Amino acid sequence: MSSHGYASGRLNLPFVGLCSFGKYPYQGDWDAIDADIAVLGAPFDFGTQYRPGARFGPRAIREASTLFSFGHAGAYDHEDDITYLTEDQGRIVDIGDADIIHTDTEQSHANIEKGVRAILNAGAIPIVLGGDHSVNIPCINAFSDQEPFHLVQVDAHLDFVDVRHGVTAGHGNPMRRAAEKDYVKGLSQIGIRNVSSTAKEGYDDARSFGSDIMSVRQFRKLGVEAVLDRIPKGERYYVTIDIDGFDPSIAPGTGTPSHGGFLYYEILELMDGLTKQGSIIGLDLVEVAPDYDQTGSTATLAAQILLNTIGRMLYHR
Repeated sequence: MSSHGYASGRLNLPFVGLCSFGKYPYQGDWDAIDADIAVLGAPFDFGTQYRPGARFGPRAIREASTLFSFGHAGAYDHEDDITYLTEDQGRIVDIGDADIIHTDTEQSHANIEKGVRAILNAGAIPIVLGGDHSVNIPCINAFSDQEPFHLVQVDAHLDFVDVRHGVTAGHGNPMRRAAEKDYVKGLSQIGIRNVSSTAKEGYDDARSFGSDIMSVRQFRKLGVEAVLDRIPKGERYYVTIDIDGFDPSIAPGTGTPSHGGFLYYEILELMDGLTKQGSIIGLDLVEVAPDYDQTGSTATLAAQILLNTIGRMLYHR
């Protein structure tokens, strides 16, 4: 066999086998999480104000992530001359999804928070796959007994609505809910553009909470190094990435697409810089609604940015 170039063991191509995130081990017992990074699905989309479908985000991102599984021998980046995601850099597990109770936002959010707390109690870093952006609310709630952190948001929309027709936990509210927490030290809101779901008063409120708001055009004019200089150095960072922060030409599969968005490398370089100047202690990626993108490229983008960010988190820590 070897004379024909065959390796021993299974080839295990991306489309073969069960579909955990990156084909990393599945850990269904939340009391037995033993990992550096733990991935949790939050397939909740009742917080949407327009197009639903992000409940299918975690499943789509997991399927797309198998393309980048590489047999867990690591992923070599020739520009950095670094092999990321090697087994000796850290252990990654997928703990499945939080249980979602249809039409019950409160209980669904509580179940998501329970999953994130289980990850934190195990000493691992949570990576949460949304779901709409409201799932960030229970994610942030789960950090109530952790050390303070700075929140970095990549998004087309400010998401700083206080209350709208009695709703305080929809996908337009999460950054407001986060800013109210005494353990959230500040916010960097990056990519905010065009007509927003947040009125001017929300922008004024965000700035009064100490938020630094930047559009894509402002980001590009400054350049990534200058943007990183505006984010406090040496801090713990919680990162929340709304896929609509990217341009819909590369990420059409989302509920509220907004033209003028980021390209892949702009955000990869931002994440790379964050892992070098501080430490990412939690991350959610939300609003992937795969049924609006028959090519699957939105889910592929989500998986690619997540795995490349996780690789840098583990390597630079």
